[in-house]
Amino acid sequence: MPFAYYARLSPREKAIYRASDAVPAIPVPGVSSLHPDVEALREALARDDGEAVARSSLALCAGISRALGARTPKLEIHAVRPSADWGELHGLYTPDPDEPPCIRVWMRTARHARVVAFRTFLRTLLHELVHHLDLEVLGLEWSFHTEGFFKRESSLFHQLVPEAARGPARRA
Repeated sequence: MPFAYYARLSPREKAIYRASDAVPAIPVPGVSSLHPDVEALREALARDDGEAVARSSLALCAGISRALGARTPKLEIHAVRPSADWGELHGLYTPDPDEPPCIRVWMRTARHARVVAFRTFLRTLLHELVHHLDLEVLGLEWSFHTEGFFKRESSLFHQLVPEAARGPARRA
């Protein structure tokens, strides 16, 4: 079932939307080699260490991009999220035909300037990376938010954080 904005798309855009929606996952070869970078990101956020957050985030983006045959995007980690009456901006992907594409992610909430939770930060990073992979790996002309898009984001997250798929540990 397409999202409501589908009705406003041109026939060409609808074809891109349907192609995006048809891809529910992006398997990453050798993904377990990135698990230490995931833990480094978790620890860097807990320490509020922006430089370490940037290093581990770039390692994740570069590792996934390499494994899938895509260029590594430029990555910028910013402090406090921009906000306005529409809400807060968590991340932004900017493709550019003349420059390397750029992913921007903010690591602090707008209202209280607190470091965002690990899962929220990683999902935001992966969300922006999926836009990049849509263009570079799937060969889509544009990256729409489709059900397939959100499934791809989730598939990346669960490959990187496999314990999240299992749920909380049970006590014996």
